[in-house]
Amino acid sequence: MRLTWQATELVLAEPLRISRSVMSRRDVVGVALEHGGLTGHGEVVSSDHLGLPTPRVIRHLTEARPAVARLPDPETTWDAHMSGAPTGLPELPPGVLAGIEAALLDLVGKRAGRPAHHLLGTHTAPAAPTTRTIGITAPAPAAAQAARLALSGFTALKVKAGSPDPADDLARVEAVRTAAPRASLLLDPNGAWTERQALDLLPRFADLGVTAVEQPIAPGHPEALARVAKESPVPVIADEDAVSHDDAVALAGLVHGVNVKLAKCGGVRAALRIHDALRGSGTDLMLGCLTASSLGIAPAVHLADRARWVDLDGHLLLADDPWTGIGGTDGTVRAPDRDGLGVRRTPRAVGT
Repeated sequence: MRLTWQATELVLAEPLRISRSVMSRRDVVGVALEHGGLTGHGEVVSSDHLGLPTPRVIRHLTEARPAVARLPDPETTWDAHMSGAPTGLPELPPGVLAGIEAALLDLVGKRAGRPAHHLLGTHTAPAAPTTRTIGITAPAPAAAQAARLALSGFTALKVKAGSPDPADDLARVEAVRTAAPRASLLLDPNGAWTERQALDLLPRFADLGVTAVEQPIAPGHPEALARVAKESPVPVIADEDAVSHDDAVALAGLVHGVNVKLAKCGGVRAALRIHDALRGSGTDLMLGCLTASSLGIAPAVHLADRARWVDLDGHLLLADDPWTGIGGTDGTVRAPDRDGLGVRRTPRAVGT
């Protein structure tokens, strides 16, 4: 198989402010696997927060290229990968592995004439309501955005929190609740609170209609997160504390959910292992994402039937998505029923 790649900058439609940063653009590296006249595509999301800047992504892809060229046919490689057997690939950071794995899944699906979810054990194309993120902003623009999203069909909204003054977060959530009274609300402080603040604030947010909270306290203290989950009036979902399979297993039964992002856990195989490990523990799966194109989000959409919470809106934050095929503008993401991942380049992106 021949491995190639191309770095691309994705620009957001408007800057997204969270508790630790403001993002207006993101680099991704599109990867392609060619074999037998067909090409599979995947996407590696660059992330300084995850220790994976673009130069490091490209360095790992360059080092992996000879090993990829020596791999047997795509089907043998895919079967070995999914079984946990050695594939011949070098050890790679999770985000890089997720992108190569996505390209392999796309290629195997195209060669078999089957959509990716068939290869992952689901015969009916998954479709699920997704949350849509509202960043840290003043109450009035947050309310206006929530009203527009509700009219578009969104039934779940994620509101970012973690302002220096928690009163600002409360006002934002109240404004969103008033503007979109039928939407379920997920709160995400991105680890901005102390344990004491979380215990004090979560009942107030519950009174405003928040139905779950994602990573309320700083990561690195899973025992404290477990204490918050035990006392919280709404489900607590670990995100930054649940990066790997081992992290998720350690939190099973102690929190209400773990947010699995393919770019941080290592792809669909890792996500399925986490899903299996959580079964029966009382901890449910959330499928999340980084800001990415429809290509980068697509593998998770093919797993959407496994999740209690779906937060796959990264492509919806873009000013110009170079790929299409998974929907979402009406509040529902849908796995394409076409071969492989099922996404296609947008007409504007073809030839670039």
